[in-house]
Amino acid sequence: MLTNNSNHPFHMVDYSPWPLVGSIGTMVMLMGLAKWFHMYNINLLMIGMMITILTMIQWWRDVIRESTFQGLHTKLVSMGMRWGMILFIVSEVLFFISFFWAFFNSSLSPTIELGMMWPPMGIQSFNPMHIPLLNTAILLASGVTVTWAHHSIMESNHSQATQGLFFTVLLGVYFTMLQMYEYWEASFTIADAVYGSTFFVATGFHGLHVIIGTLFLFTCFIRHLMNQFSPSHHFGFEAAAWYWHFVDVVWLFLYLSIYWWGS
Repeated sequence: MLTNNSNHPFHMVDYSPWPLVGSIGTMVMLMGLAKWFHMYNINLLMIGMMITILTMIQWWRDVIRESTFQGLHTKLVSMGMRWGMILFIVSEVLFFISFFWAFFNSSLSPTIELGMMWPPMGIQSFNPMHIPLLNTAILLASGVTVTWAHHSIMESNHSQATQGLFFTVLLGVYFTMLQMYEYWEASFTIADAVYGSTFFVATGFHGLHVIIGTLFLFTCFIRHLMNQFSPSHHFGFEAAAWYWHFVDVVWLFLYLSIYWWGS
């Protein structure tokens, strides 16, 4: 059986409890969501979230040890991880295509139940020139700052990379706060016909991806402060940057189709 001590460039991972513990945490969190929806009690949900968050922290810790201190992420391993990230982003693209498909299927040919119009009768949609446009500017600016940070890392400019990452995380948090405010002020809910369903599912999942990307970049920010990135070895940051650019592009399609054209 191949191990890490074998004479080959591949990384054969050690036995780890985190996949099992993470699965348990996800299952508890799912049951907690069901309990919250039906019994208005979040105790089980909070336990599941705690298990999941602790698993994430410890799993990332192990990966950081493998890549930064143990030297297990060779060039060949890094190439495999790059392809893994590319395929993951492709799967995420297909994930969002299903939401756009549902939106255009309903909006291009509204049924009589919707009043033969889009948005459906009685739905007051958002003004695309208000918060949605501001959020678009925020995400475009964050794409610039994360690219700034990337080039700074490749040029060994520690202070510039720190500033770029800091502003990217700050813009991600600002975007999330504005979207929460937008949801709070919405005149319709997810239960308001297919318009409410497609709007909140598509924008909600995008918002979840923004939160995940912000956590991803914040982790990279902490690692950068600990001098764990070098010009030739920083795939953890590259993966976060690719993910963030993907989130930016999805938002542009959401803004143009759902907020602007769909309103």
